[in-house]
Amino acid sequence: MAKTDKVETVAEISEKFRTANAAVVTEYRGLTMAQLTELRRSLGSDTAYTVAKNTLVKRAAADAGVQGLDELFVGPTAVAFVNGEPVDAAKALRDFAKAHPLLVIKGGLLDGRPLEAAEVTKLADLDSREVLLGKLAGAMKGTLTKAAVVLNALPTKTAQLLAALQEKQGAAAGDAPAGDSEAPVAVDAEAAAETETETASA
Repeated sequence: MAKTDKVETVAEISEKFRTANAAVVTEYRGLTMAQLTELRRSLGSDTAYTVAKNTLVKRAAADAGVQGLDELFVGPTAVAFVNGEPVDAAKALRDFAKAHPLLVIKGGLLDGRPLEAAEVTKLADLDSREVLLGKLAGAMKGTLTKAAVVLNALPTKTAQLLAALQEKQGAAAGDAPAGDSEAPVAVDAEAAAETETETASA
């Protein structure tokens, strides 16, 4: 490889380290070109599976300020630069490695922090963002449904309370002595009669 080509390759890989959401370092010794093509297809368009010489990858990582991965750049190395969902890429790599044991996941990088191989596997076991959003939406829907039931029940309970209150007031009025309720009426009648007499005299 010419010096200019090496410089361009380092610059390209360095930019991938800077912009990727995550990176997974693998060893692909023994895999055929057809299998590598299959792997790239399974990773999708959001992940670039890049094969390069270890010296160039190390230099690119150093240029990007990445630390803690140098010991992984041994043997035939390829790095999966994830621009999409890291969980989905980790799942694809894990599943491919199960079907093709020659692919070895050696570690990676997530949010600037080095990952061991076991951590990449744990990442693959997590729910993807879409699944988590679906679960969250389901939980919110359940909560909103409960809230709607409570709100719908409020008018009914209010009406029941008002009816009970009116019934209680009616019962209290019925318990009052008859003389007490009729006395004001008699006074009003007498007052009315006096008023009529005064009017006639005038």
